[in-house]
Amino acid sequence: MKPAFKVFDDNHDFQQQLDELLTVDEVASLLKVPKSWIYEHTRKHVGQRLPHVKLGKYLRFFEGEVREFLKGKSRNHRD
Repeated sequence: MKPAFKVFDDNHDFQQQLDELLTVDEVASLLKVPKSWIYEHTRKHVGQRLPHVKLGKYLRFFEGEVREFLKGKSRNHRD
């Protein structure tokens, strides 16, 4: 579902990412891991952190950044 308003009309890529903001449950489902894995990989002591935005006590994730994170973890990925 697309938002009813544009946050930044001059930056299409950023607007597209905002349209695809995911919750912890959605990211866990996308990656097929438990929610505890998601929380663990957003903490500072983890080497490569899962990119996220903190909105108060809530964590949100841009779908594109999660997919890039996953590609970076792939052992067979080549740019």
